[in-house]
Amino acid sequence: MPTKRKITNLSALISGLSPEDRALAERIFDVSTTTGRLDPPEAMHAWISKSFGSVDRVTAQRIVKVTNRITLEGTLFNELRASRPLDTGVSLDLDREIAATEGDPFCHPEEGTPADVFGRVEGEHATTASNVAKYDGFHGVIVFDDHNPLHLTPEKVAGYVSVGLQWGRKALEADPKARYPFLMWNCLWRAGGSIIHGHAQVTATRGTHYPKVERLRRAASAYKTEHGSDYFSDLNNVHASLGLDIPLEGVRAFASLSPIKEKELVVIGDEPADPSLSRAVGALLEGYVHNLGVRAFNVAFYMPPLGPTQEDWSDFPTVVYIVDRGDPANRTSDMGAMELYAASVVASDPFRVAEALRNGSPDSS
Repeated sequence: MPTKRKITNLSALISGLSPEDRALAERIFDVSTTTGRLDPPEAMHAWISKSFGSVDRVTAQRIVKVTNRITLEGTLFNELRASRPLDTGVSLDLDREIAATEGDPFCHPEEGTPADVFGRVEGEHATTASNVAKYDGFHGVIVFDDHNPLHLTPEKVAGYVSVGLQWGRKALEADPKARYPFLMWNCLWRAGGSIIHGHAQVTATRGTHYPKVERLRRAASAYKTEHGSDYFSDLNNVHASLGLDIPLEGVRAFASLSPIKEKELVVIGDEPADPSLSRAVGALLEGYVHNLGVRAFNVAFYMPPLGPTQEDWSDFPTVVYIVDRGDPANRTSDMGAMELYAASVVASDPFRVAEALRNGSPDSS
């Protein structure tokens, strides 16, 4: 009988791969399993059974620890949490809350927001503004024409990214040393968005890339030196061999085995300006919203520099990360000391996430 595809069976799933695929998976990932035990008092049994199905499920909990040996990203999966159905609930109040903020400064950016020193970039679905409280010397805002950030389509997302990339080129013209671009999207307050109106952000930094982007470049470079192979291709192949890939035209996409938080997806493309990349990101976000009920999320584009540098970026693709940040109505933060300083703790099973997005149904398993 084949091993069921779920994160708590990851060790067995890797063991069942072909020798070549298994060796590649074990080269990149370290997987270990432990059991967390507890002894609840009799007075708690009724509550435990109601909340978790049975007392036995709680007294012995299987926990899987996945560590990426190359990047040292790691995640802890608890079987008790990961076996739950994907939460696809939709808050009907959220649309009303978003609509109530219409008329904010982003609804009329020409009058309500400042321009960058090189002016604005205007596209079919968005226009840029200069961020008032800047992260870096160049920090722009991609203001969407749609007030509601969840009214998205692949075409709209491609338009947002196109405007952001044009902004990066204008920043480079204004300062040839500002050659390291970064594009991010914090959707709603739960994901760090301080303004509800749909918007993304773009920065350009000098000297070297932002530390986490540079760390990934160095890890991939060291991997190629040691193994003579492309890290990003191998990473994708491991996920694909386990059935975690999400087929999309022109890109490689998968549900991550070492997610930073819930339902993390990774998209690997060639050129950041390739429309197939931004459209694929838009298609995944559309699936996030409509198939998985996600309402708050972060998106980050890791891109090579726009100009010549001392570092070798020749093998570095464009890598996009997408992660669910939970229900906007939930007052409990999804990020704590473990995620900030140790390892991520994740409840969603990557295998269920991948299948839901492939099949268009959150209940596919």
